[in-house]
Amino acid sequence: MIAWLVTNLIAAALLPPLSLVLLLVAGLILNRRRPRLAMSLILLSTAALYALSTPWVGGLLLKTLEISSPLNPATLRTADAIVVLGGGRRIAAAEYGSDTLNGISLERLRYAAHLHRACGLPILVSGGKPGGGTLSEGQIMKHVLQSEYKVPTRWIEGAALTTWDNAQLSAPLLQAQQVQHIVLITHAWHLRRAVPLFEAQGFSVVPAGIQFSSMRLDSILDLLPTPAGLRDSTFALHEWLGILWYKLRSIIA
Repeated sequence: MIAWLVTNLIAAALLPPLSLVLLLVAGLILNRRRPRLAMSLILLSTAALYALSTPWVGGLLLKTLEISSPLNPATLRTADAIVVLGGGRRIAAAEYGSDTLNGISLERLRYAAHLHRACGLPILVSGGKPGGGTLSEGQIMKHVLQSEYKVPTRWIEGAALTTWDNAQLSAPLLQAQQVQHIVLITHAWHLRRAVPLFEAQGFSVVPAGIQFSSMRLDSILDLLPTPAGLRDSTFALHEWLGILWYKLRSIIA
């Protein structure tokens, strides 16, 4: 858990908006001694904040992560199981009186139920307790699938704190049942990082992405800064940072 916390603190410092705030603070500190450098840092942080906050730039960045098209149902015929990756929880949600899934996890779970009804494949849910809490993502996903979608869960992996862990800890559960071909459900922007990790465990992976992004500039509103635009840009930069970290980790290991 300490390693997870340290990793996330470092990531937060490298990603917007905190990285841009730090850049701005550096410019303000240097304003008296190095006014030209200070002004450059202030302008850079301001311009970056504006660009990264626009829905169009956020969509462009997310699009760079997509490695597949929406799933073709015909590809389900060769698969042995559906794997759903958790995307986060709300700890101690007041309205539920306990931990519950966040919107990202629910979107993935809904698609898993949809695909299960189309093909009947057994489902594995994966996710631990990053950040603490009482219930793992895996436990909550199983409960939601059964109580709200009337869909059974064959396997629960409830210890993973990262995408790396999702693959490492899910593999033994699946391999014990001779599962070789999996349908991997996560957001389209997460597949570039997730698919190679499961392939490294020996699985043949069918990417099943959700929420594909658009590169179109549909309206002038797409060039106005919004919280959603900054969120999308941060998601994309977080993924690229994670991909780089996993590449370094595999080399070191």
